[in-house]
Amino acid sequence: MTSLKLKGEWNEIKGKVKQAYADLTDDDLVYVEGKHDELLGRLQKKLGKSQEEIRHLLESL
Repeated sequence: MTSLKLKGEWNEIKGKVKQAYADLTDDDLVYVEGKHDELLGRLQKKLGKSQEEIRHLLESL
């Protein structure tokens, strides 16, 4: 998923991710312009998945 697509659809995706992974907080899911990799890193650490798995997860929502 490109960072532009992620940014444009983030609020919708964030809601779906929170439903699927209830232990994630709003702080875990903060998207800041230019910090795409940081967001992926936080999700990777919290969910115990690789960045590729996280990307696939986000694309599938």
